[in-house]
Amino acid sequence: MSPERELGRLLTGMRPELNPGRYVFATVTGAPPPGLAPVVTVAEDEGLTLVVRREEADTAGLAHDYVAGWITLRVHSALDAVGLTAAVTTALVDAGISCNVVAGHHHDHLFVPYERAEEAVTLLQELAGRAG
Repeated sequence: MSPERELGRLLTGMRPELNPGRYVFATVTGAPPPGLAPVVTVAEDEGLTLVVRREEADTAGLAHDYVAGWITLRVHSALDAVGLTAAVTTALVDAGISCNVVAGHHHDHLFVPYERAEEAVTLLQELAGRAG
């Protein structure tokens, strides 16, 4: 399947899906502790940022202060597509929902406050409906 670039089709086809579980951002210097299965890693000057299930972080003794729900936009978005991130984050900003966006090769992933994750999915479904 070819990646989508056209904003209207990106929005109508995004099909936001809430992944089960609670996720946290933690930073380690050196190798991650054994037993972790990060869904995202980012190398920064301060260390390696890991996005992992909260239970894994707690078991490994990793400090964290933000508990997120993980939403995957199921549309296969092109990495050079323009406007999807802006449209999605604007809808969430208007509702006062913070959002951390990570782009994978096939999909965009949103990390929002866990307690508002279902609300965020509903808002994104409504955005998709308006775009169609």
